[in-house]
Amino acid sequence: MAQAEIGIIGGSGLYGMAGLTDVHEEKISTPFGDPSDPLVFGTLEGRKVVFLARHGKGHRILPSELNFRANIYAMKAAGVKSILSISAVGSLKEEHKPTDFVVPDQFIDRTFARNATFFGEGVVGHVAFGDPVCHIVVDTFVKACEEVGLVVKRGGTYVCMEGPQFSTRAESNLYRSWGADIIGMTNLQEAKLAREAEISYATLAMVTDYDCWYEGHDDVTVEQVIAVAHQNAANAQNVVKAAVRLMPTDLSASPAQSAAKFAIMTDKSTIPAETKKKLDVLFGKYF
Repeated sequence: MAQAEIGIIGGSGLYGMAGLTDVHEEKISTPFGDPSDPLVFGTLEGRKVVFLARHGKGHRILPSELNFRANIYAMKAAGVKSILSISAVGSLKEEHKPTDFVVPDQFIDRTFARNATFFGEGVVGHVAFGDPVCHIVVDTFVKACEEVGLVVKRGGTYVCMEGPQFSTRAESNLYRSWGADIIGMTNLQEAKLAREAEISYATLAMVTDYDCWYEGHDDVTVEQVIAVAHQNAANAQNVVKAAVRLMPTDLSASPAQSAAKFAIMTDKSTIPAETKKKLDVLFGKYF
């Protein structure tokens, strides 16, 4: 497999990465199944990157159907040290307007049908997740937005819901009462798995709508979301390009880079050989 330094995961409206040179596409399989789409390797702003369309080209995979483990495993196998994730979200606060960008630093989990850990099958592990995104990647995203001239908020809470339906009005108002900023369907599992895989991760959230809480704002429709998502995607391409250029080469100050060092609780001698082989790319150095 080709190798890359920075991973890019594109969400709704962002199914490719403009500006890539030396492009090389690889369709791979992992011990956890197939990623959403072939990995697209290339050079961007002088850095080796790999792009993955989260929902697949043509947007054919539901949030609940996404193989998050295969997606993050593939990034790890490709040598990725940091992930720039891009995602469409709804706004839970009037200050976050459609076409604005938010770089959240907290999550609330409202999902119930997803596997969000590499551990299991004879190995128990726990990683710290109090600060679920990497401050270095957050800083890079914010600087990139400012450089491109886009409205961006550093920090905020992302509610990750199961979907695929949008919220009821009661749910939307409940999340607002919690002080949450934005709502989406995809990023929490990526963040959890990236932390286990010792990859520095953050997400650039593109606001597409006000969700259904906003009085005087029509109930959100797919057409509205997709229209704004495609508008945001052009801006997101420019942000990602700047972020790749601005991303530090030294990520040793990121806690994510050694997150699994003391995570494994299981006596190493009791871990099944098959499980060790399956997890070698992720935790081999700790076995």
